[in-house]
Amino acid sequence: MSILCLRCQVSGRVQGVGFRYATAEHAQMLGLSGYVRNLPDRRVEVLACGEERAVLALRNWLWQGPPLAQVSAVDCEKCPPHTQSGFRII
Repeated sequence: MSILCLRCQVSGRVQGVGFRYATAEHAQMLGLSGYVRNLPDRRVEVLACGEERAVLALRNWLWQGPPLAQVSAVDCEKCPPHTQSGFRII
């Protein structure tokens, strides 16, 4: 099993549409650890760590998001693994 950590910034209509809550629910369902938070520039940041297959599934889901979201970009970069357990909304 390969472990992967990605930090992604999601742009578009992603604040005020339940994006953080839907992302946290999806990440928890996939067994990932990390967080999701709003950024001051109206993007959403997601840090996801776990089994590579699950992290990539979340990355692909970020392009869709919840029904009211309109995602225009998902920019991700690999980052070092962290020791946090669980997935939370900041």
